[in-house]
Amino acid sequence: MAGTHTLLAIGREPNTDDLGLETIGLERDARGFIPVDDELKTTAEGVWALGDCNGRGAFTHTSYNDFEIVAANVLTDERRRVSERLPMHALYTDPPLAHVGMTEAEVRKIGRAALVGVRPMTKVGRAVEKGETWGSMKVLVDAESRRILGATILGVGADEAIHTVVSAMYAKETADFMTHAMHIHPTVAELIPTVFGELKPLV
Repeated sequence: MAGTHTLLAIGREPNTDDLGLETIGLERDARGFIPVDDELKTTAEGVWALGDCNGRGAFTHTSYNDFEIVAANVLTDERRRVSERLPMHALYTDPPLAHVGMTEAEVRKIGRAALVGVRPMTKVGRAVEKGETWGSMKVLVDAESRRILGATILGVGADEAIHTVVSAMYAKETADFMTHAMHIHPTVAELIPTVFGELKPLV
């Protein structure tokens, strides 16, 4: 691969310094975010903080989910919490990079016994058909329960294919469930069951 420019992203600074928070007794944390609890309530009565200003995601999809959480808690009897959502993101590079759940580094850090499956995009028929075979798929599974811990896909269609794993993780399904699923051919997602069927101990 060849490139012409390098983009270095070193973080974000929330635009919260001119909101007049002091008038309602709210303080920002050391990074400028407005502290919130698991339902996105601030310490000020009747005030919630959503989106980039609360430091709980800073993506469009997390910001919209913030709205859904607050709307459910304020307008209905449904109790929703930030901790119930899975961490996920996509980088719209070429090819795109998509991730959900835990990374291999996070699994290793906590010393969790896990299984890993890896599949290069050169083995994905749709990627070969399109002539875009750079990248790979990786899945992580709990060694005992076989529950899915996370997945990363770097390659053509990654930002769409990752949702196969996202839905399974929300349903608290296992690697075995994934291996038994039939997907449409020819798609990038059709190789995800194969990756779950090739698990090896993470060493």
